[in-house]
Amino acid sequence: MAEPEATAEDLDALIDDLDYLPGHFHLEMQLNFEPRSPASLRARDLKLQRDGLQQELELAAAPQRPAVRHLLGAFAFYLDELGEARERFLEVAREDPGNLNAWANLAHVYGRLGQEEEEEACAGRLADLMGLAAEREAAGDPQLRAARCLAEQGYAHGFDVGCTSPEERAQVLAAGIALYDKALGYAQQAIEIAKDHPTILNRLAKIFHFLGKQDMAIGTCNMALDSLRDPELNWQAYCTRAKIHLRAYLHDLERAKMGLGGMPDRDHLSCAKADLEEVVKVCPSLNTYLDIGQVYYYMGVDAVQELLAVDEAALNQALVFLAKAGESELGATLPELQLLRGKCLRIKGEEANAAACFKRAVELDDAGSSHTEGFGCLLEALLAQWRQAQLSDAELGRDVDAWLRRAQGKYPAARLRQELQRVWRGHTGEVLGLARALVAQGRPALVRLLFETMEQDGDFRSGPRGRRTFSL
Repeated sequence: MAEPEATAEDLDALIDDLDYLPGHFHLEMQLNFEPRSPASLRARDLKLQRDGLQQELELAAAPQRPAVRHLLGAFAFYLDELGEARERFLEVAREDPGNLNAWANLAHVYGRLGQEEEEEACAGRLADLMGLAAEREAAGDPQLRAARCLAEQGYAHGFDVGCTSPEERAQVLAAGIALYDKALGYAQQAIEIAKDHPTILNRLAKIFHFLGKQDMAIGTCNMALDSLRDPELNWQAYCTRAKIHLRAYLHDLERAKMGLGGMPDRDHLSCAKADLEEVVKVCPSLNTYLDIGQVYYYMGVDAVQELLAVDEAALNQALVFLAKAGESELGATLPELQLLRGKCLRIKGEEANAAACFKRAVELDDAGSSHTEGFGCLLEALLAQWRQAQLSDAELGRDVDAWLRRAQGKYPAARLRQELQRVWRGHTGEVLGLARALVAQGRPALVRLLFETMEQDGDFRSGPRGRRTFSL
């Protein structure tokens, strides 16, 4: 490695005047901020992203591999696998000695390892490449190096970890697009997407999908598949197209449940199933098993009343794929997998097993999560067991009390109230029966909470002066 040509203070002063800064550890990504979720959940999300990127690395063309390796190195760094992170960045530096991000990222890792000489050497190499060294002119085209640096940083934003809302996710993606725009400025060209470049087309399709431009995303996937139809070599196009169809179905389903539209088009499910079946044969993964399991679930239930089965074979197939997803270490940590498995079991009449899945889903949910459906499904499963005499009054009271307290410590109060209202509207008689059981057990605080929720629900008739009345 070259000896550094400038002191740290000189470099800092020069970098302050730059239009961009190489490296991934300063980017405006949630990955680089103080984590807001427990360490175990953050590690789970990092490993999930890493598994997907590892698949992408195996199929990526040579020019795209450095961008993937940078992310793999960053994820390893935040998983405290510093040796792995160093090797990932060194791989890039060996294959592309002019890669700015490689030297910046290596300097960061060496700094964390306390290897000051190596850190300074990387900083010096970076200064050379950027033309910052005092008496040395950078070889090659610094403009193109800057363009590649910015494009690799923009790529990283699509794989961020830790966003807690769609708004945060949109901000991260917008920042990534801005870096791509800046990269184009340094490269001094516009991009012309050729029909024989499926890797680039697949990335464009993902961007269109994230931005909500689904027609453009479908069209771009189709272009990629026209160029390369082999699912073993172009599985990404099949996966993205399947996700678009599944999202379209779920969007229409939600509108139908709110009375804002007609029944969702089940052709979306058929198209998604066909694409994912191609992928699962040649490139099975946790995400693919989860996606195809979700597709089969919705094929197996009535669109409006999900508790009604319309295709028992589809539900069984959903459980098969969800079981395969759950076999992996990461699969066992996903609340959405437990929720979906519980919903399948509930429809099949296995209330006790379904309740166990819903309990696990609540346990796995992040603190502050707004995904309260698992808790609502748990209440419904417990009420069903009580109705079928599988639980006594005392058992039901203890379970509801314990899990409601846990939910209060995990979910935002407004979202929890909405979920309780949903359960109340669908199971009014059973909830009143639950309230009687709780009164008999001396749990008035829990009864008061249930009644306060009911009183805020505008779907029920009011008593004198607009006050809602209930009688035990």
